[in-house]
Amino acid sequence: MNHLGEIYGLITAVLWTITSLAFQISAKKFGSLTVNLVRLVLAFFILSIFEYFVRGKIFPVDADMHTWIWLGLSGIVGFVLGDYFLFKAYEQIGARVSQVIMALAPAFAAFFSWLMLGEIMTKPEFIGMFVTMFGISLVVINKNGDKNASLKNKYKFKYPIVGLIFAMGGAIGQGLGLVLSKYGMGNFDAFAASQIRVFVGGIGFAIIFTVFNKWHLLKATTKNKKESLALVIGTFFGPFLGVSFSLLSVQKVSAGVAQTLMSIVPILIIPFSHFMFKEKIKFREIIGAFLAFLGITLFFVNF
Repeated sequence: MNHLGEIYGLITAVLWTITSLAFQISAKKFGSLTVNLVRLVLAFFILSIFEYFVRGKIFPVDADMHTWIWLGLSGIVGFVLGDYFLFKAYEQIGARVSQVIMALAPAFAAFFSWLMLGEIMTKPEFIGMFVTMFGISLVVINKNGDKNASLKNKYKFKYPIVGLIFAMGGAIGQGLGLVLSKYGMGNFDAFAASQIRVFVGGIGFAIIFTVFNKWHLLKATTKNKKESLALVIGTFFGPFLGVSFSLLSVQKVSAGVAQTLMSIVPILIIPFSHFMFKEKIKFREIIGAFLAFLGITLFFVNF
């Protein structure tokens, strides 16, 4: 089927939109560190059950050393370091500005895929990537409503350098993690590949919990049914389905294209934020959404 990889990428974005809303609910109660560990543990067991019925294996023992090393490294770079940097950026400069910088993840994915895999994006794909990135930036940028504010303060780009570095680290981790996944996975089963990434990522977070003595934080997950249910839902649509579909996408298309399509979550989340959280939709967000989808259409045309 033509454009199957692009379709998988769009499905991934939809799945990650659902998981973002679910984790938004659970993270407010449990904290991002707890959510990160629990989601990976739950995802590992879900993937084990799924793989048992699909492939007859509860653990990817048929993966060779090359696959384990590079997918494991991808789990560390993407899940542990990338997410850690992103959440630290949230603390320093806020989610919106962090997401502006995270919009660079497709560019990093394209660069690393060219460097490591020799992948070269076509002219329409390059144009589509940058148009989509610009549209996403319009949506997530935090404009100051004060008409008398100076240009510098109106768009609030004066932020702690540490926070900006953390956000950049998150973007690099996301882009590089996807490329490492593609390099390590090859034609290996995408769900089994997700299981390896989740397994190693979970070990990484377990080490962080041990080093910083944070295991007591897990107690809250047994006492709050609503937030715990949201965490389970987020895990099912995120680390289980979302990550697996992202690997299916990157098996079919270049990492830069796949990462761009997966990065439109801030666009897809607009109507949910409006109806669920009563947030007003701004004209700038409408323009940004239009540009993002215009960019996406360029991945489906040839000229």
